[in-house]
Amino acid sequence: MPSNEELLAELAALRTTDLPTRGGRTLAHVYDSGLPCLDGLATAAYSAFAPVNGLDTAAFPSVVRLENEVVSFVARLLGGDAATRGSFTGGGTESILLAVRAAREHSRAVRGVTEPELVAPDTAHAAFRKAAHYLGLRLVTVPTDPSSCVPDPADMAAAITERTALVAVSAPSHAHGVLDPVAETANAAAERGVWCHVDACVGGMVLPFLRRLGHELPDFDLSVPGVRSLSVDLHKYGFAHGGASVVLYRDGELRRHQYFSSTDWPGHPVVHPTAQGTRSAGPLAAAWAVLRRLDEEGYTELAATAIGATEEIVAGINGIDGLRVVGAPAATLLCVASEHADPLHVADEMRERGWFLRTQLSFGAHRRNLHLTVTPATAPRVPELLSDLADSVRAAAALPSPDPAPDLAAAVAALDADTVSSEDLASVLDAAGLDRSAGGLPSRTAPLLALLDGAPTALRERLLTELTGSLLTGSGL
Repeated sequence: MPSNEELLAELAALRTTDLPTRGGRTLAHVYDSGLPCLDGLATAAYSAFAPVNGLDTAAFPSVVRLENEVVSFVARLLGGDAATRGSFTGGGTESILLAVRAAREHSRAVRGVTEPELVAPDTAHAAFRKAAHYLGLRLVTVPTDPSSCVPDPADMAAAITERTALVAVSAPSHAHGVLDPVAETANAAAERGVWCHVDACVGGMVLPFLRRLGHELPDFDLSVPGVRSLSVDLHKYGFAHGGASVVLYRDGELRRHQYFSSTDWPGHPVVHPTAQGTRSAGPLAAAWAVLRRLDEEGYTELAATAIGATEEIVAGINGIDGLRVVGAPAATLLCVASEHADPLHVADEMRERGWFLRTQLSFGAHRRNLHLTVTPATAPRVPELLSDLADSVRAAAALPSPDPAPDLAAAVAALDADTVSSEDLASVLDAAGLDRSAGGLPSRTAPLLALLDGAPTALRERLLTELTGSLLTGSGL
């Protein structure tokens, strides 16, 4: 039997292969406040409540107080009032799933909708597609302008029908960091008696503080008439540990449609406020501690640091030949187009220089690009980031196209996503450079991503499923 020390040492060794979660060089997946004091606080709070089961508030009344205080704090920031109700969830996807479920149930109960639809811009987070898939709604997507990356409010309004259970907008969109037309869409929804949800998962804990700093922003939250629910992640710019989000509702009657309860079995009465049953109260306690530690003053200071870094990066990118920022960023997310060098190569070059930038594949009129999530920890590294980015663009421009060879591209184009076998898909991935025996992705992912980029959407999704399944085999112990 291994000792505690041996097991912890093994875990520490495994972490050496991961991206750094602190230091400001990972511009995706992680949100770094740059404040070392928060890590110890959040981890200690998490540890103290990790054994507590957040499912049973009768057995663990501490959960009631923690959740009420967290939800109240967030609601005050985002246009809530005394009637506002909410729930702490395990992440933005769960918050969105719950809001979609509540809207679906509400549309059935109040408007008699039997074939529900979900209307959203084509830039809406994939969580809405997941929610529609899981919950049996037909997804209606509204195209966005390739320059501004936002939908026309008139198009959003025209997509709303008698079957629409929910219309969704983003503040800002994750892909491009731009604000959707929230007020116009919410008004059009309200005129038809339709639920409007605002996905503020990435912006909800930064936009209110930018406004306090004097940035002019259109109304986007529960203060907007017609907005019935809103999601906001605390593990993003709330700087809590992962697995922390809040979904807000204008009132308790709307939230009621989120809950699931059952006494139709011989066991104990069941009520699940969220999608989870048993859930650790650790993430809730960690989020509560970080919110209390920073309070509104601390978040305002962090927002000032992050937006200052973002503005410096935007100015620097505009000075690099062949790069441009896409759309009008509302906060601290940037989408960057690369005209002379393939962005997939640029990302690989940046990875070799110690940075991680997310790549986004083409979609309709939107071309593949780079995505940067700027946090306060990046601020002192901006000059280094821009210098390495310029070098990476020059190096990438000298490389051959990462697109697959014509014979491979033709073979992929001939595949039918509905009938192709897993074996054939594995062969395609191998041809694109995936070495499954290595247990991870290749160090340079441009050829693999370019293969995905050239495939139809349905085939992309099959390839991604095959890729993930080839890595997660369940072996190891």
